Amino acid sequence: MAGGFSFGRGNGGGEKPARTPLQRVLYWGAVLGVWGAIFLVVFFAVFARDLPDTSTLYNVDRQPSITYLDRNGALIAVRGTQQAPPADLDALPDYVPAAFIAIEDRRFYHHPGFDPIGMSRAMVSNMRAGRVVQGGSTLTQQLAKNLFLSPDQNMKRKVQELMLAVWLEMKFSKDEILALYLNRVYFGAGAYGIEAASQRYFDKSAKQLTVGEAALLAGLLKAPSRYSPVSESERAANRATVVLNEMVDAGVITSEQRAQAVTEPVRVSRTLATQHAQYFIDWLDRQIRELVGEPTEDMIVETTLDLTLQTQAERAVRRILDRDRSKGVEQAALVALDGEGRVRAMIGGSSYADSQFNRATEARRQAGSAFKPFVYLTAVESGYTPETRVNDAPIRIGNWSPRNYSGTFNGEMTLANAVAQSTNTVAAGVADQVGRDNVARTARRLGITSRIGLEPAMALGAVEVSPLEMAQAYDAFANGGRRVQAYGISRIRTPEGRVIYQRASRAEGPVQAISNPYLYYMNQMMRGVITSGSGRGAAISGRDLAGKTGTTSDYKDAWFVGYTGGFVTAVWVGKDDNTAMRGVTGSSAPAAIWRNFMEAALPRLNAPAIPDGPPMPEGWQPPSPVESLIGQIGDLFGDNPPGDGATDPLDERLIEPQPAQRPTAPNRPETPPVVRPTQPQPPRREEPRPEPEPEKKSDPLFF
Repeated sequence: MAGGFSFGRGNGGGEKPARTPLQRVLYWGAVLGVWGAIFLVVFFAVFARDLPDTSTLYNVDRQPSITYLDRNGALIAVRGTQQAPPADLDALPDYVPAAFIAIEDRRFYHHPGFDPIGMSRAMVSNMRAGRVVQGGSTLTQQLAKNLFLSPDQNMKRKVQELMLAVWLEMKFSKDEILALYLNRVYFGAGAYGIEAASQRYFDKSAKQLTVGEAALLAGLLKAPSRYSPVSESERAANRATVVLNEMVDAGVITSEQRAQAVTEPVRVSRTLATQHAQYFIDWLDRQIRELVGEPTEDMIVETTLDLTLQTQAERAVRRILDRDRSKGVEQAALVALDGEGRVRAMIGGSSYADSQFNRATEARRQAGSAFKPFVYLTAVESGYTPETRVNDAPIRIGNWSPRNYSGTFNGEMTLANAVAQSTNTVAAGVADQVGRDNVARTARRLGITSRIGLEPAMALGAVEVSPLEMAQAYDAFANGGRRVQAYGISRIRTPEGRVIYQRASRAEGPVQAISNPYLYYMNQMMRGVITSGSGRGAAISGRDLAGKTGTTSDYKDAWFVGYTGGFVTAVWVGKDDNTAMRGVTGSSAPAAIWRNFMEAALPRLNAPAIPDGPPMPEGWQPPSPVESLIGQIGDLFGDNPPGDGATDPLDERLIEPQPAQRPTAPNRPETPPVVRPTQPQPPRREEPRPEPEPEKKSDPLFF
């Protein structure tokens, strides 16, 4: 139809021509780009909303440090955060920063803060291993994390780490970032920064580090506690070797330099290597907070410890533990006090790295016959003398019958003889006569603070005490009869010299806990323990020594507590699980440790003879020579003293009280075990029993 509308396909109003493939790519690329930009803006806005304030870059937020010095001013340890002035990167040997780059971020100078190549390589390695074996963080990312972020492992923190790493790269040069990293990273042992770490581990400036020392410090960063050269020397050595290999691969050092570094020993500082002193520091740490409160500033604690004696004690303990390990001797504790109660050496266990439980102060173990001096001091104060005749014969107290270690009875003897032979029947009978409550009071008076039960076996040492208590109590025998309280802190001050705490001397003077002639009697009898009795293995030629052995039932605990003028050392050995050792008595391993330590310590101490103590009562005359009586003791058992490794025929085992049962024989023996002294005895009174305390169970170098 003319003039009508046409519905055919014409060119005027037809569809747009189809896009070419290139046009489609450009179009969708633009769309995705816009949406990607929007997503990124929103994404970074969300994650950047609570980014930390980067103005704190140069602020150091740290806990106050506590520096511990020995009695001569030598450094023992530093607890808390240790920092040093920042190291100048240009002043360090080239191989020092290169060691960190080689092991932590080989492409440090070639990435913008994050390393896509390194991330991909780490991802592939981790997928192949099925676990995380390699990290992809750059050195800049690690710095960002250390400066600004928490250690939380989540996506948000990782994104913030990337953002801050890029910001650091835009703001600082590569060398400035590396210097910041080396001066702020944590190296373990409380040291932040390469200078503090070098001083802490090697007692030298970072400018003096050797290739091997630089490799060790670089290897620490992966896990400072796991690769510590102090507690994990072999693992630290292996890690340092890995760093040296990486340094060779990176061209930082030659193969010859690597070989030389491996053959040269790396010496960890004596301060950190002396790990047993850390038991002593732990003991003081709680006391500091009681004395001055929570530290708010750096402090210097001047202690009573003598590092030279401490080192000698460590060597003595290690030597005997290694020697007697086949006998089941696993742990040891040692406490040495001077006559004023100052702790001069303390060993709390065989290895601080393996166990921080302090057996010198916290463990409570049965004292065995090392407790008997409190029995005999009570006896002489009640009228006995070393010449009092007593009878070693069967005895029954209630339903309990103690027996001697030798399994035999020797009949009538002097009290001095019974002390030297450590005769159980006599000790039990004497304690029963003078009153076990009075024995407990005597032990309290001298310094035993643990619970003291009043059962009959108490006389033979069924009392759980710590080595610190035993040394504290025996100190009265060594210093003229004065009661002491063991302590380790002399003064606390700031680095500027302001005194925070000063131990005050007693205005009224020391408390006299033992008067004469009782102190004279006890020292004479305990000299006999070493000259002719169960402690002969501890004798040191030319020295005035006294002491007492102790061994508990089934050889679970063995003790030797001995002293000279103004110096006492208590030694314990045993196992944490309270199981038996194999024939170890107080005269074997403990006496050997004591003798080895004292042989090394006495020349330094220049200790005098055991002091006589307070004046004797007017008109008092000594009995016939006690020395001659004591000297005859060995004749009963032969002339061969027990050696370091021998089972001691003169020592004893603690016999636990038997279960209550109807007696089948009269409670008194046919032959009286002791002869009562003519002097009247003090009345017996029951002492209140406090609640028992819960029982606690408990390299040097590499290359």
